[in-house]
Formats: sequence, C-alpha cells, structure tokens
Amino acid sequence: MHELTLAERALGIVEKTAREAGAQRVTRIRLSIGALAHVDPDTMQYCCEVVSRDSLAEGAQIEVTRAPGLAWCSTCQAEVALAQVGEPCPACGGYQLKITDGDQMQVVDISIE
Repeated sequence: MHELTLAERALGIVEKTAREAGAQRVTRIRLSIGALAHVDPDTMQYCCEVVSRDSLAEGAQIEVTRAPGLAWCSTCQAEVALAQVGEPCPACGGYQLKITDGDQMQVVDISIE
C-alpha cells in the first residue's frame, strides 16, 4: 500500500508549512490526486487520517479531489482526456499517447489556527 508512504510525505509537507506559519494546529488539508496517479483516493484519505494522529493535523478535515488525466495523442495531434493509463485515444483509437497531466498528487492548501 504505497498510499501510506505518500500520506506520510504529504503530512510532512503539511506540518513543515504549518510550523513555519506558527500554527498551533491544522484544521483542513486539501489534496489533489490525478486520475492517472495510481493512487486510490479513499485509501489515501484513510492513510492521511492514520498518519496525522499525534501531529498538528490530528482531527483535521481531509479533502481529496480527483484531477482529470490528460494526454497528447501524436496520431491525431490532440490533447485528450484519459480515465486510466493504457487505454486508447478516445478521439482516434490510437495508442501513441504521452501523459501531460493527471499523474501527480499535490497538497493544494491547508487551513491552520
């Protein structure tokens, strides 16, 4: 379950940012996970809740949103939406796709007190 490692890294970013801002606690964390990132949003949310115990973010509301997957099709020369890696171009059926977005995860923002 690589989501646990990703949650630990995300929490590290959150805690560092909160401490630098002089926060007493983190009340909300927003994460964006790309549709092509091979990360399950529900599992990620659960892992974030687990790793936030005994931290500045314990009890924080955790919101996980899904960013769409995008790819450039060299066959039809178009940027197309993809739901998963390995599927053909929805416009032409070709497989000459280069992922351009939706394969990353990021901490979008945090709310602190």
